[in-house]
Amino acid sequence: MSSPTSPLRVGLVGYGLAGSVFHAPLIAASPDLVLDTVSTGNPERAAQARAEHPGVRVAASPEELLAKADELDLVVVASPNKTHVPVATAALRAGLPVVVDKPLAGTAAEARALAALADERGLLLSVFQNRRWDNDFRTLRALIADGALGEVQRYESRFERWRPQLKGGWRESGAPEEIGGLLYDLGSHVVDQALVLFGPAVRVYAESDVRRPGAEADDDTFVAITHAGGVRSHLWMSATTAQLGPRFRVLGQHAGYVKYGLDPQEAALRDGLRPEPGTAWGVEAEELWGRLGSGESPLTGGGTLVETLPGAYPAYYAAVAAALRGAGENPVSAYEAAAALDVLEAAKKSAREGVAVTL
Repeated sequence: MSSPTSPLRVGLVGYGLAGSVFHAPLIAASPDLVLDTVSTGNPERAAQARAEHPGVRVAASPEELLAKADELDLVVVASPNKTHVPVATAALRAGLPVVVDKPLAGTAAEARALAALADERGLLLSVFQNRRWDNDFRTLRALIADGALGEVQRYESRFERWRPQLKGGWRESGAPEEIGGLLYDLGSHVVDQALVLFGPAVRVYAESDVRRPGAEADDDTFVAITHAGGVRSHLWMSATTAQLGPRFRVLGQHAGYVKYGLDPQEAALRDGLRPEPGTAWGVEAEELWGRLGSGESPLTGGGTLVETLPGAYPAYYAAVAAALRGAGENPVSAYEAAAALDVLEAAKKSAREGVAVTL
């Protein structure tokens, strides 16, 4: 472990979309972390990593990175889904704390086995559920906590896109070992958010389709969750939505909250912008704020504008660093990820068999 005053040294496995757009910039932006080594076997990505993070070391494989485990304080796994479990397992066995991009694993059983290994070794195992720090989700949590909606009865969450043409790659693969498709990709986010807000699921129903010509994995999926507390969550994830619905429509006993548009942080990171101290980050224009009210559609002026809280992705790695230094809790535990995987597995079974699944 680095000294208490020096940044923690991070090894990053994978420099594709997740590694280069999300993890590396957020690690670099944290004063308590330093991006020490990137593992990629792709020469172009290696050159990109060196250009974007001068001084970073590059390893050709996860094995090469882990061979220098004594020179690192944390490993971040941002490689394709099928590698999450084996790479995280190897890192934990090398004595290193680990952050894994979502989904942590292909099954809840694998996730719990990883969690048990981390517990056995006394090491942090955290899951990068960054959308807990989306601007709209932070705003909704605050509204619910303040009682602005009254008792929530139905929660609608949409992560919809219009991508009629296939992009290719493992995320769209139908091979089971790739853990592709939107249920496990975007579904990992929307299910996690629902469980954070409303607690454990007791019943799951799902519809899942492969719509686009040539597609192999689900690209249009709906999941309904009944929570132990009685709230019903209706979740959509799609690449084939020609007209996008609201990101959130949450109906309570006294009022509802409707919010359109996506958190701006991913787009900012893709555009090369970086969170820096003293500068605005994750801030949204007023015309995109949601509305809180009752009895009329927000599209015809119903309800009052609610200022959207700023998005806060940097808070995730700040919390990880604090946990590693013994100054805070793991921001997203592997057991929470396993609970979300219970729902995803139940949704897969429900869609396949056309039945509701009781957990």
